[in-house]
Amino acid sequence: MATTVRSVFFVSDGTGLTAESWGAALLAQFHQTPFDRHTIPFVHTPADAERCVARVNAAVVDSLKPLVFSTTVDPAIRSILATANCIFIDLFEQTVPVLEEHLQTASAPAMGLAHGISDTGHYQNRMAAVEYSLEHDDGQSLRALSQADIVLVAPSRCGKTPTSMYLALQYGVKAANFPLVDEEFVDHTLPPSLAAVASKAFGLIATPQRLSAVRSERRPNSKYASIEQCRFEVAAAEEIYRRYNIPYADSTSRSIEELASVAMDAKALRS
Repeated sequence: MATTVRSVFFVSDGTGLTAESWGAALLAQFHQTPFDRHTIPFVHTPADAERCVARVNAAVVDSLKPLVFSTTVDPAIRSILATANCIFIDLFEQTVPVLEEHLQTASAPAMGLAHGISDTGHYQNRMAAVEYSLEHDDGQSLRALSQADIVLVAPSRCGKTPTSMYLALQYGVKAANFPLVDEEFVDHTLPPSLAAVASKAFGLIATPQRLSAVRSERRPNSKYASIEQCRFEVAAAEEIYRRYNIPYADSTSRSIEELASVAMDAKALRS
């Protein structure tokens, strides 16, 4: 008998990223349950809230109520959302009173602070990091390489680009990334430009099986995607990392968020 998929809504007066992250962390504890996930951002007005309620109510299947994770700060908006035929889980209602009690001060609710630009300096730093990481993606540029906070190195298709972009956008880290190529694999050496910043480097690998599968999607039946070539590159990459004392992580079963966190921890230890 097929398991009914339960609808889940992440509702916010901002981008919805906080509601998504918080809700996803909780739902991960119930990975055996299938969920149909939806994000409804920028719920600013009563009319927005009413439309959200209608959408949630339409998702009721066989009396199975949707889950709604809310990070809306306006009590009037929250009151409307709570009328939906759902399991309503409110981050602020459940946590803010506890914080007010222990901090001995009242909160000052404002929409969109978590992912807004109220901290202009931090926002500008993140945008500058994104621009830097785009310029230095996949070895496109050596300009100002000394300004990099982290230099990701890895065989092709191990996750360098998404990890560097996440580091830039989430942490404001200037992350360059470079592919290891045949010459490095044969000689087990980095080119002078990368060797000069080896103290900032962080390596990625994947299992040869995973690497072959990913590469086969792009270039099927090629030497590039063959299991033999992938085994050779992974072994050579690990030898390079050991030679230059570069910390590294296996991206096979790690999310981009986890890889970025591991890279940040390695950066902190080497600072």
